[in-house]
Amino acid sequence: MTARVSTHRYSVVIVLVAALMAPSATAQTKIAPDPNRYSLQQDIELGQEAAAEARKQLPMLDDEQVDDYVEDVGETLVEAIPAEFRHAGFRYAFDVVNQKEINAFALPGGPMFLNRGMIEAARTEAQMASVMAHEISHVALRHGTAQATKGQKFQIGAIAGQILGAIVGGAAGTAIAQGSQFGLGAYFLKYSREYERQADLLGAQIMARAGYDPREMANMFQIIENEGGRSGPEWLSSHPNPGNRSTAITNEARMLRVQGNANTGRFPSIQARLRGMSPAYTAEQIARGQARRRTVGTSGARVEVASPAAQFRTYTPARFLRVSVPANWAPVDAGDTVAYAPEGGVFDADGHMAFTHGVQIGVAQGGSGDLRRDTEQLLRSFALGNPDLRLAGSARRESVGGREGMTQPLTNTSDVTGQREYVSLSTTQLRDGSLLYLIGVAPESEARTYDSAFRRVRASLQIADR
Repeated sequence: MTARVSTHRYSVVIVLVAALMAPSATAQTKIAPDPNRYSLQQDIELGQEAAAEARKQLPMLDDEQVDDYVEDVGETLVEAIPAEFRHAGFRYAFDVVNQKEINAFALPGGPMFLNRGMIEAARTEAQMASVMAHEISHVALRHGTAQATKGQKFQIGAIAGQILGAIVGGAAGTAIAQGSQFGLGAYFLKYSREYERQADLLGAQIMARAGYDPREMANMFQIIENEGGRSGPEWLSSHPNPGNRSTAITNEARMLRVQGNANTGRFPSIQARLRGMSPAYTAEQIARGQARRRTVGTSGARVEVASPAAQFRTYTPARFLRVSVPANWAPVDAGDTVAYAPEGGVFDADGHMAFTHGVQIGVAQGGSGDLRRDTEQLLRSFALGNPDLRLAGSARRESVGGREGMTQPLTNTSDVTGQREYVSLSTTQLRDGSLLYLIGVAPESEARTYDSAFRRVRASLQIADR
């Protein structure tokens, strides 16, 4: 989107309070979490940092229909977590990795990554959901940091890269971070058999509460074992069989009452959509760096743009305004507005600055004092310089800089790449009646990754006008 005119949903479930839920069974196995020296905030920080690194190095599928579907199933499961295992601030998020191997992993605090190969291997929605419920259980029971507690208390800032080394190194059969597969990363991704047993049982309970038949978990694990190949299924290398797995899950299922029917009916169409795509990358291709996300610049050269960093840096672009943006974004001279973009995310398009990735902040003068009316007028002015700009859903009311604001998702055709791009426009009113706006821009294929960053930027705004 050009600067001359100065939802896809990244669905994150923020678990703050226990929902009122009916009991799911007359009897079920009680699970007691192990001692944990890490704080909840450390779980969150650790998981977010490692997730940001994973999104940089793993090829995200970035297909809106598949992503939305997996997020919907994930949200249903998260809402079914028993009250005693809900943790303030945990942010469950669901990403699909365009990888062939059957695998999935979840990080402390909530981020989950589900391989395309896992979805393709499942035969029912409940089977796919069973793997997700199992991974959610590891997060809810805080197995990663509980397991680290038994070893050594590591510095949070040093862990993310080691976790990623275990993820990518394990998937490819060679460690990206030397020694991480059996070192630090193993504490967070290679669970003990006792923790696997707990995740199986709690996962079955979550499935029943959510409306899925928990017996499908036993069926899915059998599929994973059967389709793992000669070297063994990748998922089971970090999720060892605790012994009599199928029997234990089936016995637990007998004690549970399935509450309703959570099946969306969309699973067959999602699998058909995946079959119509180009083949997924193999772990070996990923390890060799053959599956990287790129964008095309105005010269036709392919420019790699890094995903938003997990760490944020604060700027004061105006006397009345402070904003925090990903640490790998830098200020860009944007004339009457301020802008921040990653390296390779801004270009000169026919004498005008154009973004492929980043945010732009400006003030529109002469407003009417009505937020919706002024926002609509701003959109009309943007459309003059961006004829392909279109609404991509309904505007939603939300806080912008601690004030009443609204966010409108849009789509546009990039002046730089000629491809569709995702645009997020957020607005709020200043005391003098003018309109403060923030525009976030990213390729449509990367909308999920960048929308999370745009949300954090909006939340960071501090406005002190008088």
